[in-house]
Order: sequence, then structure tokens, then C-alpha cells
Amino acid sequence: MIELIWPPRCLHPNSRTHWAAKAKATKGYREYAALAAKQSGVKVAGDGLIDVWITFRPPSKARRDLDGLLSNIKAGLDGIADGLGVDDYRFRPRIDLGDVVKGGGVIVELRER
Repeated sequence: MIELIWPPRCLHPNSRTHWAAKAKATKGYREYAALAAKQSGVKVAGDGLIDVWITFRPPSKARRDLDGLLSNIKAGLDGIADGLGVDDYRFRPRIDLGDVVKGGGVIVELRER
């Protein structure tokens, strides 16, 4: 299990952030997720597909659409792939919306097929 902080707002596809600010946030979140993946102790062997269960734990009760959330976490998934040394092509994501928690968070669980 890999626990991530809630992605920055500017990574959401509907945000109207300047491209340079978005690029900086994308790089930072990707690097953060890679480090979190390495520190988690999760290991992936072989070269088959990987089921990725993503549970978003939002910071508020605001309504959220799941496709926007998946787009919002793309840099995080890329970072997890970097940290584990795998190609993210292997990822088969499944998403869910969990309970509201202060500050928000994302729980990522990986299972090889």
C-alpha cells in the first residue's frame, strides 16, 4: 500500500493554471510519489499487468467526478511507476471515493495479475 497526499489543485484537468506552474507541480508530485513508492516497500516482479486500486480520500464533501480524479493523479501514478521501476503501461487502475479526511489523501494498492 502506498499513501500519497492529496494532489495539488493545479493538476486537475479543469484548473486554469499557468503552464509553468502546472509543470512545476507535476514534476514535484511525480518525484514525491516515486519516493513514497520506494519507501513503501512494495515490490513488483515479472512483466504482467498490475491492478491498481486507487482510493481517493477527499479533503471536503465537495462533489467530485471520478474521471477528473483519475486525471488528477496521473503524475502520482507516473511517479509510482518510476519508483518501482516498471512501465505504467502495465497499470490497470480502478478508482473509488473514500471517506473525507482532513487534508485529503490517496491510497494506492497494487496487485499483480
